Amino acid sequence: MTSAPRLHLADGGRPSRDEGEQRIAAIDIGSNSIRQIIADVSPSGSIRVVDEMKAAPRLGTGLHETNVLADEPMRLAIEALTRMALLAKQLGAQRVEAVATSAVREASNSIRFIQRIRHETGLKVRVLVGEEEARLAYRSALAHFEIGRGRAVVMDIGGGSLELALAAEGLVERLISLPFGALRLSEQFLRPEPRPKSVKKLRKFIRDEIRAAIPARDWRGSMVIGSGGTFTNLAGIHLARQGLQAARSVHGTRIPRVDVDHILELLGSMTLAERLGVPGLNAGRADIIVAGLAVAAEVLDRVEPRDLAASAFGIREGLLLDVARVMPTTTDPGVARERSVREFAERCHYEEPHARQVQRLALQLFDSLGKRLGCESGERAMLADAALLHDVGYHINYQGHNKHSYHLIVHADLLGVAPGEQLVIAHVARYHRGALPDKKKHPAFGQLDKATRQRIRRLSAILRMADGFDRGHIAEIDQLRPRRTERALRVHATAVPRAKSLRLELWGGARKSDLLAELLGVPIEVVAPDGTVVRAAEMDERVE
Repeated sequence: MTSAPRLHLADGGRPSRDEGEQRIAAIDIGSNSIRQIIADVSPSGSIRVVDEMKAAPRLGTGLHETNVLADEPMRLAIEALTRMALLAKQLGAQRVEAVATSAVREASNSIRFIQRIRHETGLKVRVLVGEEEARLAYRSALAHFEIGRGRAVVMDIGGGSLELALAAEGLVERLISLPFGALRLSEQFLRPEPRPKSVKKLRKFIRDEIRAAIPARDWRGSMVIGSGGTFTNLAGIHLARQGLQAARSVHGTRIPRVDVDHILELLGSMTLAERLGVPGLNAGRADIIVAGLAVAAEVLDRVEPRDLAASAFGIREGLLLDVARVMPTTTDPGVARERSVREFAERCHYEEPHARQVQRLALQLFDSLGKRLGCESGERAMLADAALLHDVGYHINYQGHNKHSYHLIVHADLLGVAPGEQLVIAHVARYHRGALPDKKKHPAFGQLDKATRQRIRRLSAILRMADGFDRGHIAEIDQLRPRRTERALRVHATAVPRAKSLRLELWGGARKSDLLAELLGVPIEVVAPDGTVVRAAEMDERVE
C-alpha cells in the first residue's frame, strides 16, 4: 500500500531523492486534458510527488463527427507536451512514460499526431487500449484505497470513454471499456445546453450497455471508487454543500448515492453560466460535468452501493507504479489509515506515551458516553486520530500549539482519511485545550454545517477531559468508568499499579470537563480511587 504523497526538498529547493527511489514522469494524454506527474517511487510503492502539470486542449472535440483530431487541439496539445518534456528533464526524471487514451486511439490521423509529438517534443507516446486504462486505474485505486477485501468496482470517466475494473478480494475479474466519456456524450446529447429531457435520453442510451457490462447479482453492494475529473469535481461540490471548502484535498470523499442523483439533477437544470457559479465546480469542467455524472449515476444504479468514494489519483499514478515495476500490496481495513496517521505524528516528533495515553482514555469515555452524546460509530476513529495528533503543534511552538496542531493536520497527507473526517480531526485537536468551539468567534469552525459542528463539539469534549487526566504526562490513570447518579455524572478513576499520586491528573480531568458537562446537561464529578469526589466547580482555574 502506498503512503500519501510527500514532497522533500534538498538544499536550494531542488527535490531530493532517497536511496532506492526512481524518479519517473508519467503523462496521460486524454480526450479532454493532458496531465503529467513527476514523482519518486520507492521499492515499497511509496509515491512522493515532485511536481505536476496540466493542460486542457480537448483533443476529443468533434471526434465523434469527423473521426479526426482537429488542428487547433493538436497544436495546443503539442505545446503542452513540450513544456512537460522540459520539466521532466529539468527535474531529473530517469524515465518519461507518455500514454494516450480514447481520442488518439480512435482518430484516423492518430499516427501522424504521434509522429509530430515525437519530432517536436522527443516524447515517444504509447496508445493504450481501453482495458489497459481500466487496469491502470485499478492499480492506482489499490494503492490508495483498502480494496483488498470484498468486491470493488473502480470506474474512470475520461473525456472519451468509461473504464471499469471489477475486482474481488484484491484480484481483477473483469476489465471493461465503453465509449461513454464526458466530452463525447456532452457533444452527442447535451448541446448547446443540458435539459432534463436530454439528460434522461442520455441516461437511457447508456443504461443497457452498463447493465450488460456489470452483472447485478455478482456486484450489487460492491464498494465503488471513481477517478477522473468528474469525480473530483463531484466531491468538491459535495464538500462545499457541507461547508467543508477548507478541505485540503477531495481524495477519499464519500458521496452518498442519493446525493449524486441530487447534484446531477441540480446541475442538469442549470445553464452553463449558472453552473460556473456552483461552489466546488471547476470552471473548465462546467460544460461537461453533467454527462460525466449521468454515466456515474447509471453505474451506481446498477451496483447499488451506499456511497461512492472519489479518488484524486488515476491512470498516471497507476502508470508510475507500472513503470517502477511495483505492485501495491493489500492490507486489512484500517491498517493503512493507522499507519499513515502514526507516520505523520512521528514526522512531527510527537510525544508518543502521552498521545497513546490520551487516546486510550478518550476511547474509554467514548465507549461509555458516546451513545448518550449522540455519537455515530465512525466518530470513534476520528477521535482516536485526533487524540494521537492533538499535540503535534509542539513541532512548531508550545504557545498556541493546539492551533498549530489544527493547521498541521489540515495540510497533512493522511491515507484512508476522508477530507471531511480530516477537518473534524483537525478541529477536535484544535479544541483539546483553550477556547471552546464557537462559530461566531472562529470563522473556520463557523463555516461548517451544523452536523459537523456538533460532531466536533462532542468529540472535543471527550478529548479535553481525556487530556486533562494525563496533565502530568506520566500515564498514571488506568481506567475511567463513568456512572450516572441522580444529580451528576461521576467519573471513577483507577490508577496503574506503579502510581504514586493522582492529584494532578484528577485536578486536570475535573478542570477540563466543562464542555462535556454542558453537552450532557449534568454536573461532572471526578471520583478518586479512595472515593474522594473532585468537582469541577471547586477548581480555582477554569481554563488554560
